[in-house]
Formats: sequence, structure tokens, C-alpha cells
Amino acid sequence: MSINLPKFSSKFINHHLSRINSEFEYFRNLELDINISRGIPALNQLALSQALLDESLKKSYFNEEGIDCRNYGFHQGLIELRRLFSPLIGLPPEQIVAHGNSSLTLMFECVAQAWQQGMIDSDQPWSQIEGGISFICAVPGYDRHFAICEYFDIRMISVPMLENGPDIELIKSLVANDSSIKGMWCVPKYSNPTGIVYSDKIIETLASMPTAAKDFRLFWDNAYMIHGIADSNDEIKNIYDVCLNYGNENRALVFASTSKMTLPGSGVAFLASSKNNINWWLKGARIRNVGPDKVNQLKQLRFFKDIDHIMELMAEHQKILKPKFDLVDKIFSERLKKFVVISWTKPRGGYFISLNVIPGTASIIVELAKQLGVIFSTPGSCFPYGLDENDGQLRIAPSFPDIESLEFTLQVICSCIEKASFEYLNQIDSSNS
Repeated sequence: MSINLPKFSSKFINHHLSRINSEFEYFRNLELDINISRGIPALNQLALSQALLDESLKKSYFNEEGIDCRNYGFHQGLIELRRLFSPLIGLPPEQIVAHGNSSLTLMFECVAQAWQQGMIDSDQPWSQIEGGISFICAVPGYDRHFAICEYFDIRMISVPMLENGPDIELIKSLVANDSSIKGMWCVPKYSNPTGIVYSDKIIETLASMPTAAKDFRLFWDNAYMIHGIADSNDEIKNIYDVCLNYGNENRALVFASTSKMTLPGSGVAFLASSKNNINWWLKGARIRNVGPDKVNQLKQLRFFKDIDHIMELMAEHQKILKPKFDLVDKIFSERLKKFVVISWTKPRGGYFISLNVIPGTASIIVELAKQLGVIFSTPGSCFPYGLDENDGQLRIAPSFPDIESLEFTLQVICSCIEKASFEYLNQIDSSNS
């Protein structure tokens, strides 16, 4: 890959290498043990929902329909909870499932059920298709999506993530001419790890584009639907409504959860789609299990109360998260702006920042940080099969540490970035001498 490297004199490079090597040794002697590799809510964020554990169920275990939530059954989940989240998810309550604590589990189950049985409009199970099947993956993207594909040996086709969403012209061409492409992973709002928000045009095209596979599905992972950190929450088009308008009612499988609203280990996950798709999922669910944790759903419902309380809770999350994201931008700007080829995203929501470093140095930076006792990223994790051909992208997850610890950790990371970058430039300078 050809890049325009900054032009520094040998004197400048050697001066900064000497400075940064001294700083690096200082950090090494501290014997640090820091891990910010995942987008985990901080302890004070978890404290916002402590009432879920402290209060438990002081009223009763029965919902408005008279269901005893301690018992089996009712695979679609509590109607009150589905009704509460309906305006946020964008589908009517009868087309929403509330089940389990992880939307990733629901995604896995949908792929597994299609793998074994096919979708409602499939001619055969996906596992029996000669030559195998493929999914489109926007890159950089979410590593757990890619892991599901690897688990089922589903080929992954990488498509670049652009400023307003994935390369839609490339996607249109791919799906129109390849019937093996059965799905596409989408994080349409505050995408992991770039923070990109899909434009209206891209959403319209994804909903309307002709596909060679009649059972093509958009796996619409709307994990950050109300997780803004800017002053105003971005709005995106309702993918189900747009698909319906173009006669593709079954195309979108919409996923969401309360995991980063309340307690990640005991949230509630949602699947929303056409009535046909929901019935298809319920058919398998009634065989896989004996019903969701309705006690937890009732607790979440009584904790949330209504939309206004949900938005108040998310405003409290925003107050905790925004200063951390602002701090990343501040420190990176102060320490890395000298490297004109190093850039990072400035998301308006979500949990991640995508950092682009000098190609060929990402793995070195992570190894240097590991030597100092800091784990913050896995090179290539945001690409299918863990392969970043340019070795130039890293994911920053600033949510978990307190602000003081984060500031220190970012200084350590910047030290590693500077060390790897100046050593790379020094190598280039020496070879050109």
C-alpha cells in the first residue's frame, strides 16, 4: 500500500526516538496491568441500574396478562416490555421477541436455524447449498459477527466502510450477481468500531436492491439505537418500514438489547422482523428452550417504567461516556497530530473509536503496549478472519476506566504509537540514505 509519510529530518527523528525510548522505559518500570480491550460499561454506569438488584420484585410476579413470570412458557416475552420498546425498535409489539440477555445469541440462533432449516423463503437449508454460502461484512467491523461466520464456515466478503456507511455500489453489484450471498452484517448506528451512522440513501438501497438470493437477510444489529454521546441523538431510517415499502418485508432481522442500558450480564435481548420471520424463529425457539427469563423481563420493565425514564437513564450514561471520548480526541490530537497519516474517528455515539496508524505498525504497537502491561486492542480483530492486510487499524474502547486511569492509559498507548512510528520512519530514512 502506497502512503504519503511525513517528511522529517534524521535529526528530528533521532531526537524524538531518544525522548520516547526514555518514556517507554519509565512506563515499563511501573509494571502496569491494564486491560481496555472491550467496550465494557464502567462501574459508575452499572451503578445507574443497581436498583434492579436492590429492589427485586416488591409487587408481584404476575404481569398484566396474569402470567406468572416464574414459570415456563411464553417464548415471545412479556407484552408490556415489547410494547415499551416498540417505538425505539421501530416495529409493533406483536413483531418483536424479547428473549434472553444477549442479542448476539439471537443472531447466532437465527444463523443456526437458517443453517439447519433454511429461512422461510429458502429452497433448502443453508448448510446444504452446493459450494457454500457467503455474508457481506463491512470493514472495519464487529469481530463477534465475523466469529459467527467462521463458526459455520460461512465465507466473508469484505466491503469497505465509507463516511456514510458501507460501499453501497459494491454491495449492489455483489448481491445482484451472486446467489450464494445470503446475508450482510450491519451495525447501522454508531457502527463498531468506526462510529459511522448509515445515511438514508444507503438504508434505502439496502432495503430495495435486487438480490440473486431470494432469502437474503440484513442482520441489522442496532446495538446502539439510543446510545448517543453527542448533544443530540442521531436518527436513522426504519429499516423494516423501508423494506416493506419496496416489497421486501422479510429482508431485515432487527436486533437490539438493554445490555448497555442496565446490566450487561442480565439485560434483555430483542429480535424484530416480519410476522413470518417471527413465527419462523418461534418455531425453533419452542424446541430449543422452555421460555425466556420472564422474571428478569418484569424487573427490567418496572425499572424502566416508560420511555421518558429510559431516555433519562441514557442521558446519565452520556454524561459518563462523553468526557472519555473527548479525552481520547484531546490526547491523540496533542501527541499524534505530527503524524499526518495517523487518524481516528470522532463518533457521536456507541462505545468505540477506530484508530488508523502507519500501515505495518499496528501489530508492533500492540506488542509494545503488552510489554508495558497494557492490553487495548487485537490487530486485525475488526476484519474477517482477523486479517488486516495493511496492519494499520486498531480499536480503542475508552468506556471502562475512570477518567484519570483512562488519561494515563492513553499516554501509554500514545508512547507505543510514537515509538513504533518513529522507528518505522527511522528505518525508511536509513534505507534512503
